Amino acid sequence: MGLFDRIKRVVSSNLNDLVNKAEDPEKMLEQAILEMQEDLVQLRQGVAQTIAAQKRSEKQYNDAQNEINKWQRNAQLAVQKGDENLARQALERKKTYTDTSAALKASLDTQSTQVETLKRNLIQLESKISEAKTKKEMLRARITTAKAQEQLQGMVRGMNTSSAMSAFERMEEKVLMQEARAQAQGELAGADLETQFAQLEGSSDVDDELAALKAQMLPPATPVSQPQLPPQQQTTAAKSNEVVDAELDSLRKQLDQL
Repeated sequence: MGLFDRIKRVVSSNLNDLVNKAEDPEKMLEQAILEMQEDLVQLRQGVAQTIAAQKRSEKQYNDAQNEINKWQRNAQLAVQKGDENLARQALERKKTYTDTSAALKASLDTQSTQVETLKRNLIQLESKISEAKTKKEMLRARITTAKAQEQLQGMVRGMNTSSAMSAFERMEEKVLMQEARAQAQGELAGADLETQFAQLEGSSDVDDELAALKAQMLPPATPVSQPQLPPQQQTTAAKSNEVVDAELDSLRKQLDQL
């Protein structure tokens, strides 16, 4: 490929690209419809002129037919009067109008065909224009939607979504940390309570074992005569012992039920 051919191709591609970028779909559709409407006006004018010519041809044809009939009657009248020369002239005039009528009839048939064709083309063009207007409205709606989507996408791209998501992630991490601390504190509180009860149970076992060991190591205790209390004090002491014994019995029942 020669240098000039390559330059020509580059220039053509660049021009095509500029034209494509400069084309506004909505304006191009509007321009196309305007051009179609101009064609419709011209076609209507052509149809009107053709119909007018057809009407003139019809009038000329009817006039020729009337002349034919008239000269036919004149020829008959001349024959009846015995004037063959005049009858011959009438028939010659009739022949002239007959030839004119035949030519007008052929032209009229052609004009009728042309008028019917133009009328069909006119109807088709009107239908195409109506269809084009409908498509233009639909495409205009699609163009509006596409422009709105482009604007929305531009707004979305312009938003600093990364920093916003990072902020959400940081807040979520803080919430998770607070939940973990609360759960740990709850577990520690439960563990402390269980430890305290375990210590109570363990100290009870140790105290019992210590008491048993002391009992084994101590010599047998000699009964010591206790001084006698007055009768009133003895009664009070007895009642105190009964209250203590009752409380001990109640505590043992509660322990048995656990």
